[in-house]
Amino acid sequence: MSHPLFDVQRIEETPEAYLTAVGEVFAVFDTQDSRNISYGVRIGGGERFFVKTAGLPDDPRPYLSHSARVALLRNAVRLRQGCDHPALPRLHQVIEESPHGPLLIYEWVEGELLGVKRAERDDPRSAFQRFRGLPAEEIICALDIIFELHDALARQGWIASDFYDGCLIYDFARRRLRLMDLDTYHYGPFTNEMGRMFGSSRFMAPEEFERGAVIDQRTNVFTMGRTMAVFLSNGSLERQPFRGSDLLYAVMRRACCENPGDRFDSMADFYCAWSEARSAPSG
Repeated sequence: MSHPLFDVQRIEETPEAYLTAVGEVFAVFDTQDSRNISYGVRIGGGERFFVKTAGLPDDPRPYLSHSARVALLRNAVRLRQGCDHPALPRLHQVIEESPHGPLLIYEWVEGELLGVKRAERDDPRSAFQRFRGLPAEEIICALDIIFELHDALARQGWIASDFYDGCLIYDFARRRLRLMDLDTYHYGPFTNEMGRMFGSSRFMAPEEFERGAVIDQRTNVFTMGRTMAVFLSNGSLERQPFRGSDLLYAVMRRACCENPGDRFDSMADFYCAWSEARSAPSG
């Protein structure tokens, strides 16, 4: 018996019409700045999937054209097919063609998105603050996953772009972190042609604001250092609020140097320093 999401390469209907016809659309995610539209879909006896599309071709609001959004989805497929890390949701299938472009069929991931709107960021009930309020060791275990994945991607040649807490889903019950929306990751170092690039300034390196600057693994090192500052501290680089050892603090400070030449030279060097500091005996 054929599967309506796994055994199809092309559909004539719009994604929403097709998904509604073959299953139950129980969630629609259509508020991203990119104007991508994604769906939570239940098929048959309860199988749930996350289906991502490039959104409406004639939507006049996005920063990127529909063709550019389609290209980023295909970039996401290339990244996922080349990296089988458990922190990445499984990509079951790609429906290659529809009136709105490809449909990426992912497994449905349980958990809560850690990125919240700025106005909600200080709300203790938000997923962001509840995650930051976890024991430091639990946060460090989650950071292990983020850094391990980015080390693996860097070894394959991928440079992170637009990584922030909105890429993170955390299952508080199972203590499991997953990463999503890595569509804009770039294969190989590149030049900043935009000036202010896409992303959250809380995680971005100085060169991501500078037209003509090189974006490479040292940029990613800075982003990983900022991830430590956001989740293990109060966003600052001060020692007192940092909830980690002196060795971990030293890793964060070096990673967050303004000058790329003063940072770790690569994600591999950063991840090695993190792992050594992480496993060093206390006291």
